[in-house]
Amino acid sequence: MPRHVGNQGRQAPRERPEEASLGELLGEVSRDMSTLMRQELELAKAELRESATRAGKGAGMLVGASEAARFTLLFLSLALWATLAHVMDAGWSAVIVAVVWAVVAAILALLGKKNVTSVRGLPATTETVQEIPGALKPGKDMT
Repeated sequence: MPRHVGNQGRQAPRERPEEASLGELLGEVSRDMSTLMRQELELAKAELRESATRAGKGAGMLVGASEAARFTLLFLSLALWATLAHVMDAGWSAVIVAVVWAVVAAILALLGKKNVTSVRGLPATTETVQEIPGALKPGKDMT
């Protein structure tokens, strides 16, 4: 029965269990475990690269949008302050604009915290690593 080792495409004939020595069987298990660990490490690296690339692109776009929005909001705030100053004292109009911004800041902080806590990490790697102990139990078909 041929066995496939990793993604290299190499195949070697497998001896029947009654013909293989304990040392050969342990060596084969050790090679299989080593291959499995290398594959899990490669999966983790690939997931991290993908996550980092997406996060980097998204962060760059958010920084640009943030700068543009900051200037827009600065000038809109100044316009609101000036408009309110025609109706009431300029000091009170500044306090009103500041309170509006405090409410906006609180809402954005809560939404940001919610998004940060929803990050999942390495879902596929976590799932496959959790399957390893079950695959090593005696009597389990390892093909």
